[in-house]
Amino acid sequence: MKALVYQGPGAKAVEDRPKPKIQEPGDAIVKMTKTTICGTDLHILKGDVPTCKPGRILGHEGVGVVDSVGEAVTQFKPGDKVLISCISSCGKCDYCRRGMYSHCRTGGWILGNEIDGTQAEYVRTPHADTSLYPLPDGVDEEALVMLSDILPTGFECGVLNGKVAPGSTVAIVGAGPIGLAALLTAQFYSPSQIIMIDLDDNRLGLARQFGATHTINSSDGKAAEAVMALTGNRGGVDTAIEAVGIPATFELCENIVAPGGVIANVGVHGHKVDLHLERLWSQNIAITTRLVDTVSTPMLLKTVISRKIDPKKLITHRFKLDDILAAYDTFGQAAKTQALKVIISP
Repeated sequence: MKALVYQGPGAKAVEDRPKPKIQEPGDAIVKMTKTTICGTDLHILKGDVPTCKPGRILGHEGVGVVDSVGEAVTQFKPGDKVLISCISSCGKCDYCRRGMYSHCRTGGWILGNEIDGTQAEYVRTPHADTSLYPLPDGVDEEALVMLSDILPTGFECGVLNGKVAPGSTVAIVGAGPIGLAALLTAQFYSPSQIIMIDLDDNRLGLARQFGATHTINSSDGKAAEAVMALTGNRGGVDTAIEAVGIPATFELCENIVAPGGVIANVGVHGHKVDLHLERLWSQNIAITTRLVDTVSTPMLLKTVISRKIDPKKLITHRFKLDDILAAYDTFGQAAKTQALKVIISP
């Protein structure tokens, strides 16, 4: 089968690989019908994720059709259409029982990281009964690809960790797919202001279409001042969501959060960040970090099926698996190509 393989920092290639086989009784083999590229895949290619070793098939998102199942799988059978969660969870260990599926003792974020992932014709998914979701008939498969990772990530790591509440003020730093996913799901809680901050005017325009009340282009270095002007005597925002993963954007969050507020880090950081406790120690600030657990996936699936939110709006480009290198080029040069999420099909 064809697969996109990580060959070390800065290197990737399409290779022919053997079709995966059942290794454990709880496994399923899924034939991929739609997958995508995540910003985390770009971080892997930069060498920011040391757990991902050269030779790994990348990808942790997608939908497909069950090809075969292990003897312990009871919830799925060959021919079932399924959503693949980016997080594999056994459902039984101490972390899973606490709802921390991302730290599952035998799972977590392993697809496209510690085991071969979804950017291939087939993928082996461990713990199939608790890591796959059945797809209802007639739903848009492309929209549901957004439920593998970015929608629950934006919601859980940004909105829930950030304690977004009715009437609160929110700033999202980074108008990429994750930031926009946080924007879409923050509206569940009716905040009074959602301020989107980015360097790209095209993405800021999309943010306004998706529900941002204000947008700020931070290229002039005055984003913090602009946020202060918008929030008046509150002295910043109640929730600052970091959705990029570089030191400058985290520091911006430190500069715009109001006393008693929350900085919710979502971005994947490959380099150290300065924490300005000399300024924040007395401000009652909470800083949260999280790897998505996907506990919200069933709820989000219902909201998408009922058309309360439409994550398909995040899709800008479509490619065949044969052209996945072009898809990476397009996704990796988003400022030039105006790419958000790309869909890759067989």
